[in-house]
Amino acid sequence: MEININNLKINYIEEGPDTKTNIILLHGWGTSIDSFKPIIENISKNYKVYAIDFPGFGKSQKPDESYTVEDYSKIVLEFINKLNLENVVLVGHSFGGRVIIKLVGKLGYKPAKIILVDSAGIRPKRKLKYYIKISVFKTVKYIVRILLGKNKSEEIINKYKNKFGSQDYKNADETMKKVFKNVVNEDLTPYLKNINAPTLLIWGELDNDTPLKDAQKMEQLINNSGLVVIKGAGHFSYLNDINYFMVVVNKFLEGCE
Repeated sequence: MEININNLKINYIEEGPDTKTNIILLHGWGTSIDSFKPIIENISKNYKVYAIDFPGFGKSQKPDESYTVEDYSKIVLEFINKLNLENVVLVGHSFGGRVIIKLVGKLGYKPAKIILVDSAGIRPKRKLKYYIKISVFKTVKYIVRILLGKNKSEEIINKYKNKFGSQDYKNADETMKKVFKNVVNEDLTPYLKNINAPTLLIWGELDNDTPLKDAQKMEQLINNSGLVVIKGAGHFSYLNDINYFMVVVNKFLEGCE
């Protein structure tokens, strides 16, 4: 299905019976609706489920400008308003969790419940080595531009970025690289205390992308929240143990119709 929001064609799917509760699934960076197929198959037996391809991912149109987390949050808010959805449960994995934190903690949207799965949003504390590397890069960038001019220097700088950047950064085009930088450089910790909806945190014990300590910090800062750790699972904890994941989620959704 397709909906137009902010002059962008947004792809989404709608599954399940008409129920009082509407569940919205928000995927992680670099993935799409497809990553949620096992969850959709399970939850849609009892609930109305929506899953959105964020702009620039899956089958949704890519934005012409470098979106921020807040821009993505506004897309979700507009989606909810256009479809007149009430009693919404927000489920976000990784980047999708960032969007939820901003949507609820900054924009003030009030969902019925929240499920954050291996959620991003807490900017990691960097070691001295990281800041040295950034400082060296900025210095080299400045010198190269002076010596070689803008066009030639951009070619060299992009090669450096592609060599040392994260895999998500390497896989993105120029617009989405700018979006990626906007996203990862924002610390959403200050907004966690503004979240009051019942919140379930589900985390992989061995998650290296958003480590378990992030989940523990979120549990401390989010009112009415609880943490479930999936043993032996990584960043895609719901795919590592879908059966246990669904048992936990269905228990949390009890009382919703």
